[in-house]
Amino acid sequence: MEFKRLFDAMYCQLERYPNDTALAERVGNEWVRYSTADCINNINNISKALFAMGIREGDMIGIISPNRPIWNFLDMGATQLGAVVVPIYVNISIEEYKFIFQDSGIKIAFVGDKNLYHKINSLAPELPDLQHLYCLNEYEGIPFWKDIIPLGLPIPDEEIEMMKAKVSEDQLATIIYTSGTTGIPKGVMLSHKNIVHNAVFSGEIIPLKPYQRTISFLPICHVFERTVCYLCIYFGASIHYIEKMETLGDMLKDVKPHFFSTVPRIMEKLYERIVSKGNDLKGIQRSIFNWSLALAEQYGTPASKNVFYKFQLSLADRLVFTKWRAATGGELFGIVSGAAALQPRLARIFSAAGIPVKEGYGQSESSPVVAVNRFEHKGYKFGTVGPPIPGVELKIADDGEILVKGSNVMMGYYKRPDLTADTIDQDGWLHTGDVGKFEEGFLKITDRKKELFKTSGGKYVAPQVIENKFKESFYVEQIMVIGENKKTISAMIVPAFGTLKKWCEEHGVPHDHKEEMLNHPLVIKLFAKIRDEFNKSFSDVEKVKKFILLPDEWTIDTGEMTPTLKLKRKFIMEKYATVVADLYNES
Repeated sequence: MEFKRLFDAMYCQLERYPNDTALAERVGNEWVRYSTADCINNINNISKALFAMGIREGDMIGIISPNRPIWNFLDMGATQLGAVVVPIYVNISIEEYKFIFQDSGIKIAFVGDKNLYHKINSLAPELPDLQHLYCLNEYEGIPFWKDIIPLGLPIPDEEIEMMKAKVSEDQLATIIYTSGTTGIPKGVMLSHKNIVHNAVFSGEIIPLKPYQRTISFLPICHVFERTVCYLCIYFGASIHYIEKMETLGDMLKDVKPHFFSTVPRIMEKLYERIVSKGNDLKGIQRSIFNWSLALAEQYGTPASKNVFYKFQLSLADRLVFTKWRAATGGELFGIVSGAAALQPRLARIFSAAGIPVKEGYGQSESSPVVAVNRFEHKGYKFGTVGPPIPGVELKIADDGEILVKGSNVMMGYYKRPDLTADTIDQDGWLHTGDVGKFEEGFLKITDRKKELFKTSGGKYVAPQVIENKFKESFYVEQIMVIGENKKTISAMIVPAFGTLKKWCEEHGVPHDHKEEMLNHPLVIKLFAKIRDEFNKSFSDVEKVKKFILLPDEWTIDTGEMTPTLKLKRKFIMEKYATVVADLYNES
């Protein structure tokens, strides 16, 4: 069977690699597993139920839920009818929910829990297209998704087969609303072909084998994770969904995955946890840990090619890195990181430890993968996002913008032909808004075109490059570089409080209250030293002159981060307007 439409993936798995654990979710202390046949049965039951409820080609189906198998069943069950799935994040504002529901015209929506149910239900009077709202968890007095299944029992299998046969690979499959870092969300229209081709071409360069185990914890409503899930299904791997990020460490040891996809923020957190444990060591053990870490930072450089380095690395592996691999389950062949820029230093360190982390690049408008570093020897280059994947053509415009062409380029923005025309030119090139260059065939992202800012002296500054360098410090958790229309560059820094508190203990600095700690002269001196050290990597105009230490971490819930853990720069600037004014003496 050919993989042409999204729902074909599960049938291809049944034909080629029938799996006892196609999908799995954690319920209490147990894994609930669904075989390939179980999945197809659930998908068809949902198709029948939706058909009985009047859902037909082009109708909009909303899904707002953490990752779980029912997400896939609803997704494939709806698209088998030619319906269009509108996936939505579970942690956006009520205004964003209202906009997406009104803009897309969702007819039936499925939400994860009662809180989401009540939130969407409160908007019902303003959502004229919404006919039904169901909850995926069962509560008394709230419509439960399983209540629709009996409606479809009288529908013959042949009816669903006829509907499936009518679905074209060029047909609209989903509308994915952008996370809104730059303003009002835009509905990215993706066809079956857009995502299917991207999943197949990406899968061909990831050495994932049938029946291997993967974990999924990034929001499946994001096109990156969703495409990876289709990839895993088509190539016969098992997907274990992890709903709560705080359980990730335990789940890694439990599932022992061979592969997973992630975002840089997760790798930063994982690294911070490892370093924190290393700092707890004493005497010779701590010295060995620090020596191993320093050795890992040289991985992939010319200095790492001599025999003595390789001998040292093998020794560090036996003494230190085997423990790192055990903490991730011990069977990982690799990780792909996307959605934001990954520190090259982290990629080197984890790869040296036998946990290869390969950075890729893409966006919702490109379904999403454009380029990714390979896992084979000489197929990757640290600090780049790798070569383009098969089926994707890239070029760099005169102003440095990355342009993309291929079957992965979106159909356009929903109801916005004006924005579509601004983004896809007459020759079919997608203008990504990202700036980059090629280094020996590898694509290197230098910054977001929309995030570049100009100083009052007329010089352009790329903030992400500076931010990623500063995050190499054990003491810097988060950072945002500012300075648009200013004479100098400044930074707002959220310290890594776990590491900083240990430093304070060693240096006799009070640390019971964050504000007191951050205003202590020795702490300010520590960060000034960090600033001065990293400033050596930049030109005068890019050097951070002033900084402010902030007591609260930026999160999704508090509004500073998108659901894919990117900075909402506009929101942060508005929230900290007074802080910025103080930095520039403009209060």
